[in-house]
Amino acid sequence: MATEKKEMEVVKGLDLERYMGRWYEIASFPSRFQPKDGVDTRATYSLNPDGTVKVLNETWNGGKRGFIQGSAFKTDPKSDEAKFKVRFYLPPFLPIIPVTGDYWVLYIDPEYQHAVIGQPSRSYLWILSRTAHMEEETYKELVEKAVEQGYDVSKLHKTPQSDTPPESNAAPDDTKGIWWLKSIFGK
Repeated sequence: MATEKKEMEVVKGLDLERYMGRWYEIASFPSRFQPKDGVDTRATYSLNPDGTVKVLNETWNGGKRGFIQGSAFKTDPKSDEAKFKVRFYLPPFLPIIPVTGDYWVLYIDPEYQHAVIGQPSRSYLWILSRTAHMEEETYKELVEKAVEQGYDVSKLHKTPQSDTPPESNAAPDDTKGIWWLKSIFGK
Protein backbone atom coordinates (compact mmCIF):
# COMPACT_ATOMS: atom_id res chain seq x y z
CA MET A 1 0.00 0.00 0.00
CA ALA A 2 1.46 3.35 -1.06
CA THR A 3 1.66 6.10 1.50
CA GLU A 4 -0.23 9.23 0.65
CA LYS A 5 1.91 12.33 0.49
CA LYS A 6 0.79 15.30 2.53
CA GLU A 7 -0.19 18.50 0.81
CA MET A 8 2.77 20.76 0.20
CA GLU A 9 3.12 23.88 2.28
CA VAL A 10 4.31 27.03 0.56
CA VAL A 11 5.66 30.30 1.87
CA LYS A 12 2.96 32.80 2.77
CA GLY A 13 3.52 36.55 2.49
CA LEU A 14 6.54 36.38 0.18
CA ASP A 15 8.06 39.85 -0.29
CA LEU A 16 8.31 39.73 -4.07
CA GLU A 17 10.56 42.80 -4.31
CA ARG A 18 13.08 41.23 -1.90
CA TYR A 19 12.93 38.00 -3.89
CA MET A 20 13.98 39.72 -7.11
CA GLY A 21 17.59 39.52 -8.27
CA ARG A 22 20.03 36.72 -9.00
CA TRP A 23 19.75 33.22 -7.55
CA TYR A 24 22.33 30.49 -8.09
CA GLU A 25 21.23 26.89 -8.51
CA ILE A 26 22.99 24.90 -5.80
CA ALA A 27 21.17 21.66 -6.59
CA SER A 28 18.20 20.45 -8.61
CA PHE A 29 16.45 17.41 -9.97
CA PRO A 30 17.71 16.68 -13.49
CA SER A 31 15.35 18.13 -16.07
CA ARG A 32 14.97 17.71 -19.80
CA PHE A 33 14.84 21.51 -19.96
CA GLN A 34 18.45 21.87 -18.80
CA PRO A 35 21.66 20.36 -20.19
CA LYS A 36 22.96 17.42 -18.15
CA ASP A 37 26.43 18.91 -17.88
CA GLY A 38 25.47 22.57 -17.40
CA VAL A 39 27.51 24.58 -14.91
CA ASP A 40 27.12 27.96 -13.23
CA THR A 41 23.35 27.69 -13.61
CA ARG A 42 21.39 30.63 -12.28
CA ALA A 43 18.15 32.56 -12.53
CA THR A 44 17.66 36.30 -12.49
CA TYR A 45 14.27 37.77 -11.66
CA SER A 46 13.07 41.33 -12.13
CA LEU A 47 9.69 42.86 -11.44
CA ASN A 48 7.72 44.14 -14.43
CA PRO A 49 5.50 47.24 -14.11
CA ASP A 50 2.38 45.05 -14.40
CA GLY A 51 3.37 42.94 -11.38
CA THR A 52 4.59 39.94 -13.37
CA VAL A 53 8.19 38.79 -13.10
CA LYS A 54 10.75 38.68 -15.91
CA VAL A 55 12.72 35.41 -15.70
CA LEU A 56 16.17 34.83 -17.20
CA ASN A 57 17.57 31.32 -16.74
CA GLU A 58 21.22 30.82 -17.74
CA THR A 59 23.63 27.91 -17.78
CA TRP A 60 27.04 27.33 -19.30
CA ASN A 61 27.85 24.24 -21.32
CA GLY A 62 31.06 23.68 -23.26
CA GLY A 63 32.08 27.30 -22.75
CA LYS A 64 28.85 28.63 -24.26
CA ARG A 65 26.01 30.37 -22.52
CA GLY A 66 22.59 28.78 -22.89
CA PHE A 67 19.66 30.83 -21.75
CA ILE A 68 15.92 31.15 -21.91
CA GLN A 69 13.70 34.08 -20.96
CA GLY A 70 10.19 33.87 -19.65
CA SER A 71 7.74 35.38 -17.23
CA ALA A 72 6.14 34.40 -13.96
CA PHE A 73 2.85 35.40 -12.39
CA LYS A 74 0.93 34.52 -9.24
CA THR A 75 -1.39 31.57 -9.66
CA ASP A 76 -4.03 33.35 -7.57
CA PRO A 77 -3.38 37.09 -7.24
CA LYS A 78 -5.68 37.27 -4.18
CA SER A 79 -3.79 34.57 -2.26
CA ASP A 80 -0.83 35.26 0.03
CA GLU A 81 0.71 31.90 -0.95
CA ALA A 82 3.93 31.94 -3.01
CA LYS A 83 2.50 29.87 -5.86
CA PHE A 84 3.52 31.06 -9.30
CA LYS A 85 3.22 29.94 -12.90
CA VAL A 86 6.30 30.34 -15.08
CA ARG A 87 5.90 30.57 -18.84
CA PHE A 88 8.64 30.06 -21.40
CA TYR A 89 8.43 29.85 -25.16
CA LEU A 90 10.25 26.98 -26.84
CA PRO A 91 12.53 26.36 -28.48
CA PRO A 92 14.60 29.26 -27.13
CA PHE A 93 16.12 30.02 -30.55
CA LEU A 94 12.66 30.27 -32.21
CA PRO A 95 10.19 30.89 -29.38
CA ILE A 96 6.82 29.74 -30.67
CA ILE A 97 5.53 27.07 -28.28
CA PRO A 98 4.38 28.28 -24.84
CA VAL A 99 5.26 25.99 -21.94
CA THR A 100 3.88 26.81 -18.50
CA GLY A 101 4.93 25.21 -15.23
CA ASP A 102 4.42 25.62 -11.51
CA TYR A 103 6.97 27.46 -9.36
CA TRP A 104 6.19 27.19 -5.67
CA VAL A 105 8.41 28.78 -3.05
CA LEU A 106 8.46 26.07 -0.37
CA TYR A 107 10.95 27.76 1.91
CA ILE A 108 12.89 31.00 2.13
CA ASP A 109 15.10 32.06 5.00
CA PRO A 110 14.31 35.34 6.80
CA GLU A 111 17.22 37.14 5.07
CA TYR A 112 16.11 35.98 1.58
CA GLN A 113 19.46 34.29 0.96
CA HIS A 114 18.38 30.64 0.47
CA ALA A 115 15.26 29.12 -1.04
CA VAL A 116 13.68 25.76 -1.83
CA ILE A 117 11.51 25.74 -4.94
CA GLY A 118 9.22 22.94 -6.04
CA GLN A 119 5.92 22.12 -7.64
CA PRO A 120 2.91 19.99 -6.77
CA SER A 121 3.88 16.81 -8.66
CA ARG A 122 7.27 16.82 -6.90
CA SER A 123 8.94 16.14 -10.27
CA TYR A 124 11.11 19.24 -10.03
CA LEU A 125 13.09 20.66 -7.13
CA TRP A 126 15.62 23.47 -6.87
CA ILE A 127 17.80 24.64 -4.01
CA LEU A 128 18.80 28.24 -4.63
CA SER A 129 21.21 30.68 -3.03
CA ARG A 130 22.13 34.32 -3.51
CA THR A 131 25.76 33.20 -3.62
CA ALA A 132 27.34 30.61 -5.89
CA HIS A 133 28.37 28.45 -2.93
CA MET A 134 26.59 27.33 0.21
CA GLU A 135 27.79 25.97 3.55
CA GLU A 136 27.24 22.21 3.75
CA GLU A 137 25.23 22.55 6.96
CA THR A 138 22.85 25.02 5.29
CA TYR A 139 22.55 22.72 2.28
CA LYS A 140 21.62 19.77 4.50
CA GLU A 141 18.99 21.89 6.28
CA LEU A 142 17.42 22.83 2.93
CA VAL A 143 17.48 19.22 1.74
CA GLU A 144 15.66 18.29 4.95
CA LYS A 145 13.02 20.94 4.16
CA ALA A 146 12.46 19.18 0.83
CA VAL A 147 12.16 15.79 2.57
CA GLU A 148 9.53 17.30 4.88
CA GLN A 149 7.58 18.29 1.76
CA GLY A 150 7.58 14.70 0.51
CA TYR A 151 10.45 14.88 -1.99
CA ASP A 152 12.65 11.90 -2.83
CA VAL A 153 15.95 13.75 -2.50
CA SER A 154 17.97 10.82 -3.83
CA LYS A 155 17.38 12.41 -7.27
CA LEU A 156 18.96 15.71 -6.17
CA HIS A 157 22.04 16.65 -8.19
CA LYS A 158 24.48 19.35 -7.06
CA THR A 159 25.14 21.97 -9.72
CA PRO A 160 28.83 22.84 -10.28
CA GLN A 161 29.45 26.54 -9.64
CA SER A 162 32.67 28.44 -10.34
CA ASP A 163 34.43 30.40 -7.63
CA THR A 164 34.03 33.40 -9.94
CA PRO A 165 30.71 33.02 -11.77
CA PRO A 166 30.83 34.11 -15.41
CA GLU A 167 29.20 37.27 -16.65
CA SER A 168 26.48 36.88 -19.26
CA ASN A 169 28.55 38.60 -21.94
CA ALA A 170 31.79 36.74 -21.11
CA ALA A 171 30.99 33.70 -23.25
CA PRO A 172 29.46 33.23 -26.68
CA ASP A 173 25.76 32.46 -26.66
CA ASP A 174 24.45 29.14 -27.89
CA THR A 175 22.27 30.90 -30.46
CA LYS A 176 21.33 27.68 -32.23
CA GLY A 177 19.87 26.12 -29.09
CA ILE A 178 22.05 23.04 -29.39
CA TRP A 179 21.95 22.54 -25.59
CA TRP A 180 18.15 22.61 -25.68
CA LEU A 181 17.91 20.10 -28.51
CA LYS A 182 20.39 17.76 -26.78
CA SER A 183 18.50 18.04 -23.50
CA ILE A 184 15.25 16.93 -25.14
CA PHE A 185 17.00 13.69 -26.12
CA GLY A 186 18.62 13.23 -22.70
CA LYS A 187 22.16 14.11 -23.81
